[in-house]
Amino acid sequence: MTTASDLTARLGMPDGARAIILNADDFGMCHAANTAIMDLLDSGRLDSTTIMMPCAWAPEALAFATRRTDLDIGVHLVLTSEWSDYRWRPLTGSASSLVDASGHFPAEARAVEEHADAADVAAELAAQLQAASDAGVDVTHLDNHMGSVYGLETGRDFLGEVFALAARHGLPFRLPRVADGPELDPALQPLLDRAAAAADALGILLPDRTWTHPFALAQEGTPHEETYERVRDGFVALLRAVPAGVTEIFLHPMVDDQELRSVVDFSAAKRGYERRLLTDPIIAATIAEEGLVRVGWRALRDLQRGPR
Repeated sequence: MTTASDLTARLGMPDGARAIILNADDFGMCHAANTAIMDLLDSGRLDSTTIMMPCAWAPEALAFATRRTDLDIGVHLVLTSEWSDYRWRPLTGSASSLVDASGHFPAEARAVEEHADAADVAAELAAQLQAASDAGVDVTHLDNHMGSVYGLETGRDFLGEVFALAARHGLPFRLPRVADGPELDPALQPLLDRAAAAADALGILLPDRTWTHPFALAQEGTPHEETYERVRDGFVALLRAVPAGVTEIFLHPMVDDQELRSVVDFSAAKRGYERRLLTDPIIAATIAEEGLVRVGWRALRDLQRGPR
């Protein structure tokens, strides 16, 4: 099986170090996301976040990011718009292969893989990064909303376009080297090996693993709906299973309020639970008990921009 890289050693950590990056996706998606993420960053309970530049609440996220240039804030590269009643459009305009019949990004990654022109993808992703930089964000890393660049649905990926962008700007990218965590099919390992080799050739740093837990709340809307305690127990088990190397653990913490419930089609409660996880003393105690070392994406960026 493919093993972890020497990334922890290059970061100055001892042999066997189990490093984690706690990242919040979807900064800027809505005010409920921004409220939760800003509070968690301010209180030191998150290591990083990534902004969805095409979304309506990105300006609030950008205002925070430009005030707090000490924090690790990246760009959540967007090619999809998944909710029914709240949609967003490309920064490069709707006269492209990146939109559906309504003029918005499509709801699913499959549509991106089937219909997007690679040149349109490259232009849009570059525009999103440029918009963040122009606003004054000291961008630390890149990742991707809903995996729309990975080619997981049809095999047609846009990693070449992403890697060119990441290499040009000296930014690390979320792509695991090892397909051994929850929500990842081990059959993806050959794809990851090829992608990691391409990233290495360009000097782009990747984490060893990227882990999360199920996006949706199990059995939502039924008498057996998953409770917060079950979600927490699952997250504790995930933390205890973190192996040696650098593992990014990404979540989607938001305030479970009326705004969020009017935005999302499902799992508003789960978003609220993820916010609660990051403030739960049991989670903090587990991280300490396991000896997990928290690190940010800035450390990876600095290493990437240093001597090869």
